[in-house]
Amino acid sequence: METDTKPASQKLTVRCQFCNTWNRIDAGKVTAGPKCGKCGKPILLERPIALDDETFTRTINESDVPVAVDFYADWCGPCRMMAPAVDALAAHLQGKALVGKLNTDHSARTASGFNIRGIPTTIVFKGGKEVARQSGALPLEGLKQLMAKAGVAV
Repeated sequence: METDTKPASQKLTVRCQFCNTWNRIDAGKVTAGPKCGKCGKPILLERPIALDDETFTRTINESDVPVAVDFYADWCGPCRMMAPAVDALAAHLQGKALVGKLNTDHSARTASGFNIRGIPTTIVFKGGKEVARQSGALPLEGLKQLMAKAGVAV
């Protein structure tokens, strides 16, 4: 007797920017405009999500898809130069990966835990573990190549 089994869908774990409630979102439905389960406001994943010392670990560890994190600072010229490419990467990889940004000035504990010595630094995580890292400003194509090291089809 055969059973009809569908592959388990991958999930993203993000915190609502409006009410701070944690949400588990089906990666396959990201482009359909997910809403927070508590406040009903949209969870915007076509742009990078803001991460900090409090949200970083849970987002990285509980997301089934790879997560790219841009470690940056507001005052950093190369970081500002790279920001449009990070935004474009988030839009391009909706449902395939999650893109986040972590301000190293505001989240020094997390940044030092990953030995961030220069910014911008982009780290790609898969299954909660670091799988790729690059320091310095990257164009969109460079970010896509970094994501490919995590098995993300770009």
